Amino acid sequence: MTLPAPTYPLSIAANQIKRSVMRDLIALASQPEIVSFAGGLPAADHLPLPEVETCLEAVLARDGRRALQYGPPFLPLREWIAGYMRQRGVRCGVENVFITNGAQQALEILGRLLLDQGEAAVVEALTFTGIAQVMDAHGARLRAAALDLATGVDPDDFEAALTRGGRARVGAVIPDFHNPAGASLTLPKRQQLAAAAARSGIPIIEDDCYSLLRYTGETLPPIKAFDEAEQVFYVSSFSKIIAPAMRLGWIVAPAPLLPKLTVLRESIDLESSQLLQRVVTEFVTRGLLRPHLGALNAANHERRDALLDALERELGSRARWAAPSGGLFVWVTLPDEVDTAALLPRAFEHKVAFIPGVNFSVEGRYTNCLRLNYSNNVPERIRLGVRRLAAALDEYGAHG
Repeated sequence: MTLPAPTYPLSIAANQIKRSVMRDLIALASQPEIVSFAGGLPAADHLPLPEVETCLEAVLARDGRRALQYGPPFLPLREWIAGYMRQRGVRCGVENVFITNGAQQALEILGRLLLDQGEAAVVEALTFTGIAQVMDAHGARLRAAALDLATGVDPDDFEAALTRGGRARVGAVIPDFHNPAGASLTLPKRQQLAAAAARSGIPIIEDDCYSLLRYTGETLPPIKAFDEAEQVFYVSSFSKIIAPAMRLGWIVAPAPLLPKLTVLRESIDLESSQLLQRVVTEFVTRGLLRPHLGALNAANHERRDALLDALERELGSRARWAAPSGGLFVWVTLPDEVDTAALLPRAFEHKVAFIPGVNFSVEGRYTNCLRLNYSNNVPERIRLGVRRLAAALDEYGAHG
């Protein structure tokens, strides 16, 4: 006799949270014959393997079993982060730095800190799926603020959304090389957002994982640099600037809140790996980050240019896009009648993958858009992928 499948009374969070479409698409796109523009992966051929090996050997030789033990946040790493933040114009001491297992965990911890079930949270009209996932998991009602695809979120609309229909609990923005739009906030917009947080008394999470991946244009201070009222929580990560397997990130927060962050973190996984913290510290204090970023950004620059050239050649009359000054993504807008979610199966048939724009919209918009990642393909493969994308679009136009 076949027993019925068991049912379980699941939590509100378990029922509300949605799987990231990117994880499903990345799994489908991992077949070697598919040119994948779907992931947010840094250049695999530029991950600093020899340098990491050297740092790992040095840590184990110097620290031995201490590097393999449980332990508190590694003070030298917190000191390095505090110094880096001060270089970027942020008032920051060690007492403001909280280590996490990547930026996604930082977002989750801040969600636990700031959100309650049924409260409102403000995000950009296009936002990273990880931000929406965290806020969904905590039962937030999402409000979208208008976004300019070239210069980022509209600060006036963002501030209005903080109190539109009742007072929100938190907002979240991506300031540099936006995921997915590729846009970077202008200096006045950064200043306006910090002022909006101060006026409203509503904290803003600044999710800044890409600012060091710049290869043209002027580096700008983070929003946190203008945060006189301590209402901006800054989040960043080593995943994109060293390697994704370095599951380490950080939060810059008011010092009185770090004990509360510690307790919230303890309910998740207690602490970060001593080994990884020491290896990353070795990497940055040896001065390896700057030359690594130089090589990485040079490769990204070449690959971005290859993608833009291929888009112009293959889709120039049928699409619009902006040239990002850094990061990993180009956002493409197709004619209104194209549904990129419907285009995707045809793209897979042509052995190319992307993320449909609607998956980044909390309002179900941007159905004629798509996000392309260029960093994890060499230029020749990028050109091949765009030719395949154009062929899929031709077929879609012929058959609907």
